[in-house]
Amino acid sequence: MPIQKTLNKGRVPVKIYTKDITSDAMTQLTNIAQLPFIHHHIAAMPDVHLGKGATVGSVIPTKGAIIPAAVGVDIGCGMNAVRLSLKAKDLPDSLRQVRSAIEARVPVGFNMHDRYRVKASTLNSMDRPLQSILEKHPGLTRMMRNFHRTWGRQLATLGGGNHFIELCIDESDDVWIMLHSGSRGIGNVMGRYFINLAKKDMGKQLGHLPDKDLAYFTEGAQHFDDYVEAVNWAQDYAMINRREMMTLVIDALREHLPPFVATKEAINCHHNYVQRETHFGAEVFITRKGAIRAGEGELGIIPGSMGTRSFIVRGKGSKASFCSCSHGAGRQMSRTQAKRQFNRFDLEQLTQGVECRKDKGVVDEIPAAYKDINKVMRDQHDLVKVVHTLKQVVCVKG
Repeated sequence: MPIQKTLNKGRVPVKIYTKDITSDAMTQLTNIAQLPFIHHHIAAMPDVHLGKGATVGSVIPTKGAIIPAAVGVDIGCGMNAVRLSLKAKDLPDSLRQVRSAIEARVPVGFNMHDRYRVKASTLNSMDRPLQSILEKHPGLTRMMRNFHRTWGRQLATLGGGNHFIELCIDESDDVWIMLHSGSRGIGNVMGRYFINLAKKDMGKQLGHLPDKDLAYFTEGAQHFDDYVEAVNWAQDYAMINRREMMTLVIDALREHLPPFVATKEAINCHHNYVQRETHFGAEVFITRKGAIRAGEGELGIIPGSMGTRSFIVRGKGSKASFCSCSHGAGRQMSRTQAKRQFNRFDLEQLTQGVECRKDKGVVDEIPAAYKDINKVMRDQHDLVKVVHTLKQVVCVKG
């Protein structure tokens, strides 16, 4: 569907691809639209909802400035999906051992590997630029605690929250692996450090912002290039993290499934990131906070919540959305509210047929806490074309 709501209370309009948006999210979008360096307009995807710092599901074009809180603290968070040569009939009747094998290979939550799982050349290529960043920012090293030493062992780990690894079946009974993760502890610290540094750098000007979380670095200013260097490092780290994790999942599956090929189709894309692009006649920084790039012909991944459908899509290159689409279903209630309203029995009912955790520790990820993914997909018909529809049969949560 086309744009369904437009806000005109800022310096530029906000174009929203859904009617399902709360007043606090609209206020947050209006605050961003008041900033002097926003280019042309802001686009809000169908999964839009209130976020920390900036609205989740927003696409923010900026000229000569970047807002660290709009990128967020899980820098480079995104999705990876691979289609296998297996069919649904090749899977065992019980998938408990498959889930256990994945959990044994991939650390979740705060856990990490006891040794490096990636090539020494990969670690070395990342270590040099990281040391450069840390040398310029001793305060970042202090915040790191031990992350600056353990980041190599965090590669190929899942994390917690809404991060997951899934085994899915598509409309043709093909088997897929799909996973969701980001830049782990080190990316989180980098995000928090530069958000605070932007506030400090703005000094008295911070009081003139509609929201202090919208503190920004301007191009040419003292720490702008440092932030760009750090955010690019974290985005690369997140991409490698997903790639290496996928390798471990494939290895785990080979122990329990018939021989298969894992190269039929592969996608690895960010949905929390910033990069230079050209839109509406200008080169700008595009920040996608909870949105993926959906340029003409580009493949992307839009996951539903645990127990619902997910989608492999092909972008239509919509100019009004800055070639973007939603990154998922989008939460419709907070984690605290979900835990208060639902219990593990509700979770068991809504995840029938899925081999996954069904305890109170993941009740905040219950499908009912999210928007209806089918409605989200209808709202972005103008932005993407569905290529594959997936339904998970195994889900590993952090």
